Amino acid sequence: MDTCRILENASKCSGNTMECFMVLSTQAQKISIGILCGLFGTMCVFENSLVLYLIFSSPGIRKKPSYLFIGSLALADILASIIFVCSFVNFHVFNKTGFSKEVFLLQLGGVNTSFSASLSSLLLTALDRYISISRPSEYKLLMTRKRAWTALGVLWVTCATIACLPLLGWNCCVLDSSCSELFPFVDDNYLSGWLCFTTVLLGCIIYAYAHVLWRARQHVAYMEKHQAQVGKQNTRMRMDVMLAKTLVMVLAVLVLCWSPVLVLMTYSIFARLSDHLRKVFAFCSTLCLLNSMVNPIIYALRSKELFSSLRRVFSHFRRQLKAAEESPEAESTHKSSAIET
Repeated sequence: MDTCRILENASKCSGNTMECFMVLSTQAQKISIGILCGLFGTMCVFENSLVLYLIFSSPGIRKKPSYLFIGSLALADILASIIFVCSFVNFHVFNKTGFSKEVFLLQLGGVNTSFSASLSSLLLTALDRYISISRPSEYKLLMTRKRAWTALGVLWVTCATIACLPLLGWNCCVLDSSCSELFPFVDDNYLSGWLCFTTVLLGCIIYAYAHVLWRARQHVAYMEKHQAQVGKQNTRMRMDVMLAKTLVMVLAVLVLCWSPVLVLMTYSIFARLSDHLRKVFAFCSTLCLLNSMVNPIIYALRSKELFSSLRRVFSHFRRQLKAAEESPEAESTHKSSAIET
C-alpha cells in the first residue's frame, strides 16, 4: 500500500497506478468475486428482461405510467449488470489494465449512468404513487403517458450527463487535484458531488414513500369502515396500497444493498482507507447487483398484473411444449396405421 501511495504521488494519472486499485490479493478472493458477479449478473439480466417482456407484451400494462417507470428501472438494472460485471471482473479478477484513461472513465460513466437511472426511476415511481394516492381524482390528468415518457427522457439525459463529467474533464488528471482512493482518475470533489446527488434522491424517495404509507394506512382504515359502499373505488385503493407496499420493499432492499457502498465512499473522502476496507468495498459492490436481481422477484410476487401476465406466458409455453411432445407421437401413429393398411 505504501508503494502504491508513493507511485500515486509521483504519477497519479499513469496507467501503472491502476494496479494499486486491484485490491484482491488471493486467488480465492478473485474466484469468489467472479462467482458472485456471474451469478448475480446472469440472474439480473434474465429476470429484468422477463419483466420488460411482460410489461411491453401486454397492451393493458404498458399503457400505465406506473409500469413505464418500472420498465425504466428494469432496463437500467440490465445495463448496470452487463456493464458492471464486464468491467469489474475484467479489472479485479483478470487484472487487465491495457486500456486508456478515457476508456476506463467511459466504463465508469456507463455504470454510474445505469445505477443512477435505476435510483431515479425509483424516484419517479415514488412520485407516481404519491400523486395517485394524494390526488386520486386528478391522477389521470396529471400523470399521462406523454408526461411519463418526457420525465423518463429527462431522467436518462440528466443521469448520463452527470456520469460523463469525469470523461469530459472533471477528473484529477485534468484538474491536478486530489484523486479518489476507490476509483482511478476520479476527483474527490466529483465523488462528493455524486454522493450529494444520490443522497438527495434517496431523501426524496423516502419522503414520498413515507407520505404514501401514511395515506395507505388511511385508505385501509377507510375501506374497513365503508367496504360495502366503495365498489370500484375500493378495488382501486387496494391496488394503490398493494403497489405502494411493493415499492417500499424495493426501496428497503435498495437501502440495505447500497448503504455499505455509500458509507465507504463517504469515509474515503475524509480519511485514508486500509487495504482491508478497500477489499470490503470491492465485495460490497456486488450487493448492488443483488439489489438489481431482487427487484424483479418483488414485482412478480407483489404485482397482481405482472404475476397474471407471467402465468399466461408460462401457460402458453407449456401448451407449446405439450404440442411439440405430442406431435411426433401423432406422426408415428399415422405412419403405423398407413403400414397396416
